[in-house]
Amino acid sequence: MFPEYRDLITKIKGQDSYFTRLFDKHNELDQLIKNMEARIVSATVHEIEKLKKEKLLLKDQIYAHLRRLEGAQA
Repeated sequence: MFPEYRDLITKIKGQDSYFTRLFDKHNELDQLIKNMEARIVSATVHEIEKLKKEKLLLKDQIYAHLRRLEGAQA
C-alpha cells in the first residue's frame, strides 16, 4: 500500500499513534476479508462488502494523513 510513501510509513509507524491505529486496523480488515472470501470465516456477501467499504475509508484516511505529513516535512 502506497509504495511512494514506504520510507515515511517506516519512519512514523509506531511513533504516530493515529497513523499506527489506522494502519493496523486496515491490515486487520484486509486479513479478515481474505479469510471470509476463502471461507475460513463465515460471512455473507453483504458483510464482506461492508468491510471492504470500511477498509477503503481507512485507506483514504491513511493517504490523507500521509499527505499532511509529507506537506509538513517539505
